[in-house]
Amino acid sequence: MLTEFVARITPPCADITRLVSESMDRTLPVSIRIKLHLHLMICTACAEYRRQLQQVRRALHHFAPKPEEQDPNAPALSPTAMAQLKKALRARTE
Repeated sequence: MLTEFVARITPPCADITRLVSESMDRTLPVSIRIKLHLHLMICTACAEYRRQLQQVRRALHHFAPKPEEQDPNAPALSPTAMAQLKKALRARTE
């Protein structure tokens, strides 16, 4: 019964996956964080998605070159390419 109540008051899984990703880049409002945590308590699929995303982030941070190891002459990602990449990543989570 409690699980059904929490399911009704929290966003659907599609929204939760987006919020999980956003929460790793910025601080979400308290009300959203509460709903997110409640959902993760009852939904094993979303909790697993969060765990996997955290593992990917840790691996990327671990293998990312240190600032002193980076090539200052390496080309940067253009703003257009960055926007396209963000759009493609968002589309995959919807």
